[in-house]
Amino acid sequence: MTLLARINQPGDLRTLSHAQLIRLAGEIREFLIRNVSVTGGHLGPNLGAVELTLALHRVFDSPRDTLLWDVGHQAYVHKIVTGRADRFPGLRRRGGMSGYPSREESAHDHIEHSHASVALSYADGMAKARELAGETDRHIVAVVGDGALTGGLAWEALNNIAAAPGRPVVIVVNDNGRSYAPTVGGLAQHLAALRTHAGYERLLGWGKQTLGGAGTPGRAVYRTLHAAKEGLKDALAPQPLFADLGLKYLGPIDGHDVPALEAAFERAKDHGESVIVHCITRKGLGYAPAEQDDEDHLHGVGAIDPRTGRPLRPGGTSWSAAFGRELVSLAAQHREIVAITAAMPGSVGLRDFAARYPERFFDVGIAEQHAVASAAGLAMAGLHPVVAVYGTFLNRALDQVLMDLALHRLGATLVLDRSGVTGDDGPSHNGLWDLAMLQAVPGLRIAAPRDVRTLHEELGEAVSITDAPTVLRYPRGAVAPTLPAVRRVGGVDVLREAQGAGVLLIAVGTMASVALEAAELCAAQGVEVTVVDPRWVKPLPGELVELAADHVLVATVEDGLRTGGVGATVAQALHEADLQVPVRAFGVSDGFPEQGTRAEVLAEAGLTARSVAEALVTAVPVGSSRPGRT
Repeated sequence: MTLLARINQPGDLRTLSHAQLIRLAGEIREFLIRNVSVTGGHLGPNLGAVELTLALHRVFDSPRDTLLWDVGHQAYVHKIVTGRADRFPGLRRRGGMSGYPSREESAHDHIEHSHASVALSYADGMAKARELAGETDRHIVAVVGDGALTGGLAWEALNNIAAAPGRPVVIVVNDNGRSYAPTVGGLAQHLAALRTHAGYERLLGWGKQTLGGAGTPGRAVYRTLHAAKEGLKDALAPQPLFADLGLKYLGPIDGHDVPALEAAFERAKDHGESVIVHCITRKGLGYAPAEQDDEDHLHGVGAIDPRTGRPLRPGGTSWSAAFGRELVSLAAQHREIVAITAAMPGSVGLRDFAARYPERFFDVGIAEQHAVASAAGLAMAGLHPVVAVYGTFLNRALDQVLMDLALHRLGATLVLDRSGVTGDDGPSHNGLWDLAMLQAVPGLRIAAPRDVRTLHEELGEAVSITDAPTVLRYPRGAVAPTLPAVRRVGGVDVLREAQGAGVLLIAVGTMASVALEAAELCAAQGVEVTVVDPRWVKPLPGELVELAADHVLVATVEDGLRTGGVGATVAQALHEADLQVPVRAFGVSDGFPEQGTRAEVLAEAGLTARSVAEALVTAVPVGSSRPGRT
């Protein structure tokens, strides 16, 4: 029987010897590789957090003590030791276990899906609530990656935590030198100085060799030295960064040495004030393909060959890669183009740009607000910044888009990767909000390419605009097949032209293929449908209103929210033009759909060709020149 089979709750860990914990850590890594290679998921971060998680659950009493996992990329081991190992075959699948902490799954999870850098704010709020309730014997532990500390929200929380020594929070910094890509900025340099200090490394090596071989007393001395909060580590690497805030500091601690981790966590728990415990871990530890992957140590994977770490099903050219190639080409022609990423150069397609034009590339860390505000400064100085982020992460920078770019009428381009429905990463990682939120931003222009050809055209148009911010959005996954236009009417591409006053179906971006298929299904039932792609969905091309006047029904299909989306904007435009043509909007009604594949989430939202066709045929009875009841 494996040790892992005996672990059903955190308390089971406390019955194991340290030798057994080493064996358990190996079994957990084998379990993760075996399961995540089938389902996909965040492999590298969890391989690096095995011993850290075991030590936390041996020292703290979850769920009485609260463990908060920032983002939750590294929470798989936590799920295993809290009784969910048997649910891993359904990881990130429809109806299965979430890839992040989930309050519905376990009392040990306190944060639902979230974004980086927010756990410390949760911790601060919980500490305040417990102080008011008099629950001073319950500990709050926030586990944050070093990349999360590049986010300004983390420092806003630290400012408040440090100001209240009577409300202790244990802050565990899981420092592997990376977020997705290597962690950047002054904080990263400070942590690196601690991590690589020669004196510390020599002492630690001597301690492991000498004291570790001296039996139980020697190991106890080693743990004490390793976790000392005063004296030795301060003499080697002083901590003004944290001390000036009033925060105590323990570390650096070897994040793969369970006894040392336990000693540090015990000291932090008993200190009575907020403490930072700085743990050094290696992302992807124990799995050669992850350790050798220079890009992100297999941070997130799809189905892979567990022997090699390579994808089982190559996905073709991604939208990210296509965008990256187009931007490199444009940058060769336009020296004013610069690129910005928020800690994800490879994920958003900017790795080639960074290699080709390193002086024109800026990685700001996990700091989307700063990315957009910094872009405003670059634009003010005469450059054209291109900020590439995931659609879901732009939510954090809406104020900067509104007040720093749009208010100043600055030419900057926001490229939103993974817009619309993304699927298996769950509610927080869908990019469903951009079309609805950004409609309210004055002067902003939004393009939604349907294929690589229109990506080339619209990106080129976007970077040529100097007096207003622009947005380019596309989904996750492989690029769509080329869908040529029958003709262009002003700024509108006509993709399918029907005879008679039937339905005008407006397709947003890659939903064009769904719209075309739906039109064919409608035609088979006697309902004529003209399909158009407006290319730029904000502002809507004036020709769209003219085309609508010749039809009995206008419908829109988009992979964003219906509320406030393109459909709502079209309805408003027709109303303002005094056109009494009804509008039927197809989109996502719930901003937090359950996890599943993109196809599953789209199907649930009624965004399949068959669902759209059935609704249109019902709305426009065969042979009728007027729409029926909708």
